[in-house]
Amino acid sequence: MSFLTAEWRKLAIANYLIDPAKLAPYVPFGTELDLWQGRCYASLIGFMFVNTRLKGIKVPFHVNFEEVNLRFYVKRKEGDEWRRGVVFIKEIVPKPAIALVANVLYNESYQALPMTHRWQEHQEAFEVEYRWKKRSSWQSFAVKAGLSATAIPAGSETEFITEHYWGYARSGERVTTEYEVTHPRWLAYEVQETNIEVDFALTYGEEFAFLNGQSPASVMLAEGSAITIEGKRMIRG
Repeated sequence: MSFLTAEWRKLAIANYLIDPAKLAPYVPFGTELDLWQGRCYASLIGFMFVNTRLKGIKVPFHVNFEEVNLRFYVKRKEGDEWRRGVVFIKEIVPKPAIALVANVLYNESYQALPMTHRWQEHQEAFEVEYRWKKRSSWQSFAVKAGLSATAIPAGSETEFITEHYWGYARSGERVTTEYEVTHPRWLAYEVQETNIEVDFALTYGEEFAFLNGQSPASVMLAEGSAITIEGKRMIRG
């Protein structure tokens, strides 16, 4: 049985070009940075967890909730297979129990903060916004997109960002936690407008303050789907 099942819906994704050297301290043992056409990306992502079940069980008050994370992309060779995955700088959720379970069992970097979201459909567009409160300051990531979701083209930047099916976390200098995430290929909307009001230094630490003055290289809105998170495996050197 999968460790967790849920739906990830309305994934707003802002991709920032980043110097690989800035991510080097965060790259887990046994993995290497995964680049797209020579470009190194870090992504700010906001979305909804819907119909969440832990080992098949719905936990009261922990079924539907927001998440916002900052992540980057890695790969690891397993036999003849390249496993393409993500590493999270930090994942923000509104529920302390979720943060505790993820941090203890998967060595992730979750933090529980007040959060809200807004999905609003208009005649010709859809608006999605995710907000979180750090100290006394509300942060916001909002996109406006067309109403029709279409297939993501093979070989595209959007495919690269959305088609990573493994999670990796540093558990020591020569120890890495690995887990699989499963979902079908997603559909994506055409983004029309973006509004990002985020203090990256406040939310993610001073080492990411440089993102405050940087515009994203691209912004995407994926519909998402049902997903599973499988049990972890420890990789040791």
